[in-house]
Amino acid sequence: MKNAKKKRLSAYLDPDVMNALADYSAQRDASLSLIAEAAIASFLSPDAEERKEAAITRRLDQVDRRVQRVERDVGIAIETLALFVRFWLNSTPALPESAQAEARAKGLQRYEAFVDALGRRLSKGPKLRQEVADDVPPVSPADADGSPPR
Repeated sequence: MKNAKKKRLSAYLDPDVMNALADYSAQRDASLSLIAEAAIASFLSPDAEERKEAAITRRLDQVDRRVQRVERDVGIAIETLALFVRFWLNSTPALPESAQAEARAKGLQRYEAFVDALGRRLSKGPKLRQEVADDVPPVSPADADGSPPR
């Protein structure tokens, strides 16, 4: 096709499409005609749909991996919180009525210190979730409750 004499085509484009074409052409340092020709050839190519499907599949795979990481991180956070709450409830005795006001004040002070420490930790990293190995196999429910595996 490169050796054949090219034919002229006049086309009317929406101003937004024309601006996008001009921007793309400037970014690639290529002529508008060359970019338009490549786009039309790609559109008319018999494997255009397959390439689109492959690109969409790659993007969906990336999104799936990200969602899996988010699910893993949320699971770690939930389990961490559950273990902490269980430990705290099991190890903290109830306070007498006379000591509750002082305990609330001390609790507020400790909470503010916790929030400050959390802010510092989140701002510098590494995050705990990054420190937990990805390759730790999940524990089955049978293993979690101490009963022998089946």
